[in-house]
Amino acid sequence: MATVILLRHARSTANGAGVLAGRQPGVQLSERGEEQAAALVDRLAGIPLAAVVTSPLERCRQTLAPLLDRLGLEPTVEPDLAEVDYGQWTGREIKDLLEEPLWSVVQQHPSAAVFPGGEGLATVQARAVAAIRAHDARVTAEHGPRAVWVACSHGDVIKAVLADALGVHLDGFQRIVVDPASVSVVQYTETRPFVLRVNDNGGDLSVLVPPPEKTGEPPSSDAVVGGTTGA
Repeated sequence: MATVILLRHARSTANGAGVLAGRQPGVQLSERGEEQAAALVDRLAGIPLAAVVTSPLERCRQTLAPLLDRLGLEPTVEPDLAEVDYGQWTGREIKDLLEEPLWSVVQQHPSAAVFPGGEGLATVQARAVAAIRAHDARVTAEHGPRAVWVACSHGDVIKAVLADALGVHLDGFQRIVVDPASVSVVQYTETRPFVLRVNDNGGDLSVLVPPPEKTGEPPSSDAVVGGTTGA
């Protein structure tokens, strides 16, 4: 199967304001976020990207704009990669949410957390994982198993996808850190995913391009005993 680069949108105006933005309209990249978005062009320059899929929210599309301009690609908008619907928590300050009884559930037992008037984190994981796997299968069918593609989404959404790929229960997803503009990388196979990067914030990513396949030898789902030999 193909390799997916899970890209969190760059730093937004809400990230520095202590506000849970959710799907609130009008949230854009901050000045720092614009710098991060521009830097992604060089970070991904060594990778022949086959496709780009994005959350419909503006901060994701702004993050991808410089990269798409260089590639000349049109992104595929995927509603199931949108930010969590935080319902009545949307737009509220984090310091106020700390007093809510639900806060401790979100932290300690997120699989049981359902935001008032919004959605549950278990639902978020189900929709996001299904979307990533479906697009990965499509990209593989269209471009082959050595293809690399980008999915731009949001912190909690990417953490939920990574938890699934790592075989970690959703209740452990708060242990995963995904910074703005970071990349995490997953390679799906017939039997299991391999997690190649988590919260990578710098450096050349061209090593993520899979090596040429040996003639007649299908991609393996086996892990390398003793660890890989590196790039």
